[in-house]
Amino acid sequence: MAEKALVLCSGGVDSTTLLAQAVNTYGADNVYSLSIFYGQRHDKEIEAARQVCAHYGVEQRFLDLGAIFADSQCSLLEHSEASIPHGTYAEQQAQTEAATVDTYVPFRNGLFLSAAASMALSLDCSVVMYGAHHDDWAGEAYPDCSPEFVDAMAASISLGTGGALRLEAPFVSEDKAAIVRAGLALGVPYELTWSCYEGGEVPCGQCATCLDRQKAFEANGTTDPLLLR
Repeated sequence: MAEKALVLCSGGVDSTTLLAQAVNTYGADNVYSLSIFYGQRHDKEIEAARQVCAHYGVEQRFLDLGAIFADSQCSLLEHSEASIPHGTYAEQQAQTEAATVDTYVPFRNGLFLSAAASMALSLDCSVVMYGAHHDDWAGEAYPDCSPEFVDAMAASISLGTGGALRLEAPFVSEDKAAIVRAGLALGVPYELTWSCYEGGEVPCGQCATCLDRQKAFEANGTTDPLLLR
């Protein structure tokens, strides 16, 4: 029997590349995607995830976990009065001397992976795939993207499912430029994706995820297709 995989899909560069790899490995009929609403300011990334999943012909599932973050003042959340910070993650940390950045949603990825593991078991999947990468955990901007976190969650998922499920995070030691390079080789439709923390018609070009994205495409000698619209 063919293995089945559940991919956490946000609609951004990293998870879309991961979805492409999953489809390439397991076949679209054996891949599910999970997209999660967590109270974010806009639905652009969820809509991007819809388009990406339709492109690859994979079955998409949704969860709404927004109530869990109702008391958080993370700037990514729709009820927060804080503004989305501009500049790179390193610049933000240097300005505030905080361990994490203002766009860190409290233990979001731990929650997402736990939910994904439960759903994956119910769908008879043997693997959960997660697109954490080096640029997000460097400097502990997002500690729930680090190799130590991934290893701990992988062990917990394996133990908690009696070895029936494993966690894969193949990009955890890769930077975004390497991810884009892999995606370009697979023909990933990056024009369908969305990364910007703002919900405008075009990317703001100033938030940390926009800056990382632009840099990644430039490192591959090309231009982000969203900037060509």
